[in-house]
Amino acid sequence: MHLLGKKFAALVTMLTLAAPALAKAHRQPVQTTETHWVGSWAASQQIPEPANSLAPEDLTDATLRQIVHLSLGGTELRVHLSNAFGTQPLHITSAHIAVPLSASSAQIDPTTDKALAFDGKPDVIIPAGAEYISDPIAFPAAPLSNLDITLHYDQPPARETGHPGSRSTSYLVQGDEVSAVDLPDAKKIDHWYQIAGVDVEAPADAAAIVTLGDSITDGHAATTNGNDRWPNVLAERLQAAPGTRDLGVLNQGIGGNHLLTDGLGPNVLARFDRDVLAQAGARYLIVLEGVNDLGGLTRLNEVSQAEHDAFVTRILGSYRQIILRAHDRGLKVIGATITPYTGSDYYHPGPLSEADRQTINRWIRTPGHFDAVIDFDRATRDPAHPDRLLPAYDSGDHLHPSPAGYRAMGEAIPLSLFVSR
Repeated sequence: MHLLGKKFAALVTMLTLAAPALAKAHRQPVQTTETHWVGSWAASQQIPEPANSLAPEDLTDATLRQIVHLSLGGTELRVHLSNAFGTQPLHITSAHIAVPLSASSAQIDPTTDKALAFDGKPDVIIPAGAEYISDPIAFPAAPLSNLDITLHYDQPPARETGHPGSRSTSYLVQGDEVSAVDLPDAKKIDHWYQIAGVDVEAPADAAAIVTLGDSITDGHAATTNGNDRWPNVLAERLQAAPGTRDLGVLNQGIGGNHLLTDGLGPNVLARFDRDVLAQAGARYLIVLEGVNDLGGLTRLNEVSQAEHDAFVTRILGSYRQIILRAHDRGLKVIGATITPYTGSDYYHPGPLSEADRQTINRWIRTPGHFDAVIDFDRATRDPAHPDRLLPAYDSGDHLHPSPAGYRAMGEAIPLSLFVSR
């Protein structure tokens, strides 16, 4: 036999002897150590309107300290930074996290201060229109605790990305002070910039509930630094019940948000992929949207019945799109009825607009559309005047609930809607 033939025969014999072992190895379950990440806090991104923007000189060689309130706890976390609406790459020269001494103070516990890394480096360049997630970092974070995120900018963003409706005070100083224990001379701003989410390492059955909405979800009229929006109340209740402590709550509300048109931020369908489908561990979606569409239709003048009917049809079509896209990703979609707003100082709804709200709420309550329903309308309305908020739950503008109203909304959510898999 030629030498080449002998080598070929030896190779065949070796493969034949190895085949049973290879087959056995193939049958073994694949072992993975991949971390299960679940969103603990989030904020929807938008272009801050001029009144809520920072001047370029404010973010030139500047440190910005921001405080967020977590829902789910964990021993390891990662932070999402956003340049979603930036028109040029954004350089963050350093980013730190720490435990703040309170929700309304720039002081941190220095023993908890840690530097974030991005691909192993202390700085990051975020492309225009993009989001960047930090490297995982060991950091014991308790459920319902506050987290301080401090960023240093060398140059300001070409266009700012942020969340104006933070209901949380941020602190701005010049220079690189990311590790400072306190920022006593800081400029105080009740907005967030560039921070989009915090994920925690969690058990395999842990998941996130995304709350998608407008200013009523974002928490207009909630207590600044009080964390008493209705999603906060839901998070508290989930942590108090043994069977739901592995669930995080992500507030993806934007003040002035619409289903059908852009308001103070992108319309719901335009932001759906980023704010819902991309959220780590998302399993449930609560949808409370539509009052700004309804109010906006007749804000300046009344329109015909035909226009009302066509508008309602479009709103229901948007709901169907939300349900379809969420179901494609395996999310359970929970519809929330639109709360009363007759007497609103901003929208001035008449009988036809109230009839539209009732039509939409009937659709939401009808089985076969959403997977489940939360009746916020019933929880907040005045029984004597069902088209109006209960006075005890009214912030005073007859559109947004008060902290007591948000508490009633959070407590009206059946925890039985959320079950472990």
